[in-house]
Amino acid sequence: MRSAFAYPLFTLTTGPVDVYPAVSRALSMPVWYDYDPAFQACFERVSLKAAQALQSSTPPLILQGEPVLALEAAAASLIGAEDSVLNLVSGVYGAGFSDWARRYTSQVDELRVAFNQAIDPVAVDVWLSRHPQVTIVTVCHHDTPSGTLNPLDDIGRVVKKHGKLLLVDAVSSFAGVAVTAASCQADLFITGPNKCLGCPPGLSLVAVSDAAWLKMEANASAPRASVLSLLDWREAWSAEKPFPYTPSVAEINALEAALDGYLREGPEQVWARHALTARVFRAGVRALGLSLWAADESIASPTATAVRVPEGVNEEQWRLRARAAYGVMFSAGRGETLGKVLRVGHMGPTAQPMFAIIALAALAGALNQLRQPQLDIGAGIAAAMVVMG
Repeated sequence: MRSAFAYPLFTLTTGPVDVYPAVSRALSMPVWYDYDPAFQACFERVSLKAAQALQSSTPPLILQGEPVLALEAAAASLIGAEDSVLNLVSGVYGAGFSDWARRYTSQVDELRVAFNQAIDPVAVDVWLSRHPQVTIVTVCHHDTPSGTLNPLDDIGRVVKKHGKLLLVDAVSSFAGVAVTAASCQADLFITGPNKCLGCPPGLSLVAVSDAAWLKMEANASAPRASVLSLLDWREAWSAEKPFPYTPSVAEINALEAALDGYLREGPEQVWARHALTARVFRAGVRALGLSLWAADESIASPTATAVRVPEGVNEEQWRLRARAAYGVMFSAGRGETLGKVLRVGHMGPTAQPMFAIIALAALAGALNQLRQPQLDIGAGIAAAMVVMG
């Protein structure tokens, strides 16, 4: 058995994930002074590439912190005391946004489903028809503690039909799923490069609509001169404008490498690669006799799979046995799913079908070391290989 403290051979988690080789090389580039004209030109170039990837009509903000910074900043900047917020909750992270929203308004309601289900756009339509006072709708597209995916584009169409602002957490879905700021008509579309783009954690990307800029400018309580300010970064994409504070030069270099790879491979091909990896893994899970946490596979995310922990099995022991014995690191659940699921990521460089085979072998092998009866590992691998083709 490997040492419990050895580096894992494979990090197949829901993030952070391992980085693409080109990203790793970019991180080792010289660190420029932030007002060196070469870096200012680089920052503008990267911002425009990010706009292309996100299908944003204007360059997105590149905030200097992992996406929790952007989510909290979005709540602070967009939501005022007069606003009525409807938060769509299908998991732990979606539920957490209500706490941020309640800092800025007392009018926060939730449309909540079980954490193995997805939000029904029809229910959103009905809610907004009955509660016309709602001004902002918020939703987490992929709630990784559940491994479930909400029908975001359909939700966006409903929200826009009612003339409301839409704030989207697409942190763990963008670049792995067919979704963009344009496709879901988001007013604030928040993601980060540390998931499906295959970068280390350290930056956030925020695409902002014209309507959202107007709302934030009119919000007297929106942060200014603050690390939580979105307004401060509005013009920072331009080489002619100053930065609010020092950007992470190395992270910008890495982001450019990731965006170049994403755009060169082609978004549709990247999405298909993530989806195939997930299908391969889930076919093996079913053949092993294990089950998914998602109530229906149709709402399971292509970027992560939550496997239900079998009765009588300790999730932490299962997960750590996989790491110690096989060098494969998985993710635990969070909040309400802690101890109930073991999560396997299919993100960025690990969104390759062969990684699904590795994950199955480690998952089943570790479980066989912990309990009887034994899983038929060969049956699981064979079923996965059929899907892999």
